[in-house]
Amino acid sequence: MSAHDNAHGHQVGGHEKIETSNFLMIVLILLAAAVGGLVEIVPLYFQRSTTQPVEGLKPYTPLQLVGRDIYIREGCYNCHSQMVRPFRGEALRYGAFSVAGEFVYDHPFQWGSKRTGPDLHRVGGRYSDEWHRAHLINPRDLVPESNMPAYPWLVDAAIDPASVAPRMKALRTLGVPYAEAEIAKAGDEVKGRTELDALVAYLQVLGTARK
Repeated sequence: MSAHDNAHGHQVGGHEKIETSNFLMIVLILLAAAVGGLVEIVPLYFQRSTTQPVEGLKPYTPLQLVGRDIYIREGCYNCHSQMVRPFRGEALRYGAFSVAGEFVYDHPFQWGSKRTGPDLHRVGGRYSDEWHRAHLINPRDLVPESNMPAYPWLVDAAIDPASVAPRMKALRTLGVPYAEAEIAKAGDEVKGRTELDALVAYLQVLGTARK
């Protein structure tokens, strides 16, 4: 048997061992996926365009921050993405395409592809506070064909002022530049406000940094 035949035999044997072992196949697939993911993701942590805020971007105010948590709690992201794709049709409908620098203070960010409802990234400032309030209380009052759930309980749900400072402190550990003085007065800024006020405040700031 030639050296070539021996090498070919070893190669076939190796493939056969991998293909007939479920455990070995799973381990190698996971290893390949992990390496591929790291190669794609790790460089992003060192690119300025993905780690530095765009000009004009500010951390959420205490009221906006509470509103964002309500947005996530109520599952709004299940129907609404916050990512305008870099296509002409997208920009004509929603506005300038999204860039990573607009979301450096979002933990977690709300990019996604789900659009049962319209993309909300550039919704800030498009409608009045009153419009948003009416739309959240009963969407069909403004859009008769809407299948969006109503959120009337937000009208009477008061914000707990004591809950805001811990949220800001947690985000500060992730790099959001909240000053100690901002955190100290956060409770006073939301005192007497409702969850509906907070959610409207959050919606009104979406996508406004680049406008």
